[in-house]
Amino acid sequence: MTVTHRTQSTRRSVRPAPHGGTKLLGETSRPSRSAEPGHRVTSRPDAVWADGDPLGCRQFADVGDLELERGGVLPGVRIAYETWGRLNEARDNVILVEHALTGDSHVVGEAGPGHASPGWWNSLIGSGCPVDPEQWFVVASNVLGGCQGSTGPSSPGPDGRPWGSRFPYLTVRDQVAAERLLLDRLGIDRVAAVVGGSMGGMRALEWAVTHPDSVDRCIVLASTAYATADQIAWCQSQLLAIRSDPHFAGGDYYGSGDRPDTGLGLARRIAHITYRTEAELGRRFGREAQLGEDPLRAGDRGRFAVESYLDHHAGKLARRFDANSYVVLTEAMNSHDVGRDRGGLRTALSRVTADCTVVSVDTDRLYPPRLSDELHEALPASKREHIVSDFGHDGFLIEEDQVGRIVREALGRPRH
Repeated sequence: MTVTHRTQSTRRSVRPAPHGGTKLLGETSRPSRSAEPGHRVTSRPDAVWADGDPLGCRQFADVGDLELERGGVLPGVRIAYETWGRLNEARDNVILVEHALTGDSHVVGEAGPGHASPGWWNSLIGSGCPVDPEQWFVVASNVLGGCQGSTGPSSPGPDGRPWGSRFPYLTVRDQVAAERLLLDRLGIDRVAAVVGGSMGGMRALEWAVTHPDSVDRCIVLASTAYATADQIAWCQSQLLAIRSDPHFAGGDYYGSGDRPDTGLGLARRIAHITYRTEAELGRRFGREAQLGEDPLRAGDRGRFAVESYLDHHAGKLARRFDANSYVVLTEAMNSHDVGRDRGGLRTALSRVTADCTVVSVDTDRLYPPRLSDELHEALPASKREHIVSDFGHDGFLIEEDQVGRIVREALGRPRH
């Protein structure tokens, strides 16, 4: 049997098996009609994808109930995903692509109905690209907790109302468990490679540790085996920015007519500074004023060019992302530690049987190269690669030629 990529899809329902005696999060005795497939909940922010919106290239899988690492069960999980290429008869040509914090399943492709932004890694997949659909069957999902079709805080709970503040705390392991259920629905037992950067690299590595017999290759870019105190500290300021916005309303702003765009914008500004470098910002903007504005002139205060740049990125994210998802996914990143309850980092990584490629960006101040060195040294089989870039953490997305070479070579190495 072959599975082919479809540019349009209707949602298919797979009824979850009941969990006898286990309480489902958000369980209610009278679920409303709006929880049913195909019925759009209109009390959502514009930045999220909802039933009734254009599908774009999305497909959907209802993967059932998910038992969470911290306890409880998230009921009726749905995962949105996209595919490229064909699944071969041996079902051994699958590549799983993992997106970063504000990405989604739209790895490559144009913006248009159903997709607010073009693909975030447009040079990765395509004819002649490092991942050629003529050879590989590529799967990319919107992460659990996201806002582009997968179950997340803006999704309807069992009572038909958006989850909002009731949405549970997720870990990276929960997200990988949901992806495992997705591949099960697609009839896929193992992957030829899992590849991801930043938050996507966390999930890629967790795949190799949790499912060592199911992963042939693991490519981790600009990421880490655990969230450091420094990373968690940067995240706290972002989380507080969102939660301090009066329109956040504790997470229950859906249907209010207001969105916590100010808080989300502040969070994005903080994050974006960590994604780039002092040298790049200095070279691009220096102390220049934004065109037509002068902070030193009399009257209304103008902006420096770098301030305008950050304002632009803040507004851009607010138009396409949900603040609750930003909170849930950021907290999941903070949870990341492959050594937790597994005897520590080295013991956990000793379970990995995949051929790994560990990639750092030389100027990354958020995920510095020393973290990739530590990961590489602890893995049983690993090749260390470096991206040279002036762009800091974002180099794993911007330096297309270097990333393409690394991915192509990793996929070309014989599997175990």
